[in-house]
Amino acid sequence: MPNYRRAFVPGGSWFFTVNLLERRQTLLVDHIDDLRDAVARTRQGYPFTIDAFVVLPDHLHAVWTLPPDDADFSTRWRLIKSRFARALPKHERLSSVRIERHERGIWQRRFWEHLIRDDDDYARHIEYCYINPVKHALVNRVCDWAHSSFHRDVRAGIFPLDWAGDSGSDGEFGER
Repeated sequence: MPNYRRAFVPGGSWFFTVNLLERRQTLLVDHIDDLRDAVARTRQGYPFTIDAFVVLPDHLHAVWTLPPDDADFSTRWRLIKSRFARALPKHERLSSVRIERHERGIWQRRFWEHLIRDDDDYARHIEYCYINPVKHALVNRVCDWAHSSFHRDVRAGIFPLDWAGDSGSDGEFGER
């Protein structure tokens, strides 16, 4: 059995990558309203700040900051994933293990998280979220991807609309 070690820092900020089980699916953008609802409902009972969020067809990236007395991001992701899955019709293929465990075949079981270390690390991961649709050749410019908190940050004056222009991404973090 793997020994997953996670840092639990109350009030910390984390970068996450969460993947669909079937990486060729487009469920996340096809059912974006269901995903938004799952996140909003989870935040009602388990608050957190969304510092960045980008939803691609088969995976998402997020940077969250939890409340000062809370380090439980796993419960939040479990609730988001289960609420999203319950909103979808049951059409996915299920392995015998998933059938035995009464699980849906929507999400990969785990997620990848990285505790943000400092301001530079924070900025780099926010930028990684926003450049990710360009990295995956879904758009040529960050501003052309609709499913991103980048637009919120443009309205707030944090990023210019033409941030990153027609560029790719650099860095060795997030997914491989």
